[in-house]
Amino acid sequence: MPFSISIQSPFYTLPVRRRPKQFSNPQNSTPTPLCSSAVPPIPSPVTEKMMTGEEGQPLPYVSEIVLKKRKVRDELAITRRTQLELGKYGAKKSKKQSDVSDIKRPEQFIKEFRDKELDLIRMKQRAKRSKSMIPKLRSKLLFIIRIQGKNDMHPKTRKILYNLRLRKVFSGVFVKATEGVMEMLQKVEPYVTYGYPNLKNVKELIYKKGYARIDKKAVPLTDNNIIEQALGKHGIICIEDIVHEITNVGPHFKEVIHFMGPLILSKPEDGLIKGKKQPYKEGGDAGNREDEINDLISKMN
Repeated sequence: MPFSISIQSPFYTLPVRRRPKQFSNPQNSTPTPLCSSAVPPIPSPVTEKMMTGEEGQPLPYVSEIVLKKRKVRDELAITRRTQLELGKYGAKKSKKQSDVSDIKRPEQFIKEFRDKELDLIRMKQRAKRSKSMIPKLRSKLLFIIRIQGKNDMHPKTRKILYNLRLRKVFSGVFVKATEGVMEMLQKVEPYVTYGYPNLKNVKELIYKKGYARIDKKAVPLTDNNIIEQALGKHGIICIEDIVHEITNVGPHFKEVIHFMGPLILSKPEDGLIKGKKQPYKEGGDAGNREDEINDLISKMN
């Protein structure tokens, strides 16, 4: 039973009740609450698993090499996705990412329009030249190379180049030398250079750069059966017959030229073509080179 002690005071004696001593229960490790109003402790998830008998499963072991490979693979995937979004070599930009500098100003449109009109005026002036200024034809075969792009080019000039099948820069075609062709070349003189190719360059151009246009597809001239199927009715059955027909400008020259596509030449070395639109005789790159076209062909083939 609880007992009390008294504190001596000059006025009265105050009884003091002591709390009974707590004895631990060896069968139950949980301490007994001192009073019924005490809040029980909140068990943690780990404690709940231990109480219910459920233990956490250990994580699977992954070696360091596998983790490094995964990291490298993820980085490559991100880089590849960025390249696909930006375009080839990451240079192109989408419409949303375009800079303000890509927007053309009104002054640029005016300058382009004036340059094109100036090109048309100069083309008309070249067309009005007297026929005596057109050089005399020394051969039946001409080889034409386009050396300028489409900047500052009037649509009429572009149409003449397309009629000559010169749609790309540094592309070349064989044509039959006539007065009508020379008049066309005179109109587009700043954009092309031409001359008389020899047998050696004609043969090398056809063997190295020649191809056929079949069903709008480029087919290399590696099999004589392709030539025989297309030109066999004209007596042309092999690549040597094509070289002979083009060199001598034979009766089926037109059919052979349309069977073959324009020759795509290699880009010339630095300093070989300076980009000047002046005639070749005046120190430029354009115009008639006559026999000196063979040096340019050998360097661009």
